[in-house]
Amino acid sequence: MTRAELDKDPHDVRRMFDAVARRYDITNDVLSLGQDRRWRKDVIRAVAPRPGELVLDLAAGTGTSSQPFADAGATVVPCDFSIGMLRVGKQSLPHLPFTAGDGTQLPFADDTFDAATISFGLRNIVDTEAGLREMRRVTRPGGRLVVCEFSHPTNAAFRAVYINYLMRALPSIARTVSSSPDAYVYLAESIRAWPDQQGLARLIHKAGWTNCEIRNLSGGIVALHRATS
Repeated sequence: MTRAELDKDPHDVRRMFDAVARRYDITNDVLSLGQDRRWRKDVIRAVAPRPGELVLDLAAGTGTSSQPFADAGATVVPCDFSIGMLRVGKQSLPHLPFTAGDGTQLPFADDTFDAATISFGLRNIVDTEAGLREMRRVTRPGGRLVVCEFSHPTNAAFRAVYINYLMRALPSIARTVSSSPDAYVYLAESIRAWPDQQGLARLIHKAGWTNCEIRNLSGGIVALHRATS
């Protein structure tokens, strides 16, 4: 299924993630060659959660990205639009308050969270700017935003190799490990079409966040954007 096909009906995106939920974490680990673990640690350091703080982890999926916030002493709310993902997460992490929610209409009051973060999920919100505005709405004044998302490798030669991997090797590898390999065709296409580092920074500022800082990870395969409300 292509990105264009999914964009016609956002409910198809939800069904796609429901389908990959069972083996989602294993597949990500294989496809990223284990780098996703390091990227998650970088997110925690960027958010810098403190004991007693309330953190929104949007597009949390099965909660793998959420548990480290709880380990740091913060109260974390994993939120996702995929019920399948939430069910898998609740089975393994029953102590976390998994919450179903649409990124463009979050089920939280204004100024609720000390920090909001989203890892590899902003691409899947049908309206990127609306999602960023919603995260701004539910974050208190002076709170933090951290977006961890696939981006554009900074070296042109490496970028060409990377794009080839995305469009050819990634779907093939996914067929051996994923419970729904067709979903990774969408993944590859959505990464290729995503804005570069500066383009996303402009969207973040347009949505009302300030002081956006960018940090490239793995040569720009992934970028961290950190901003304040």
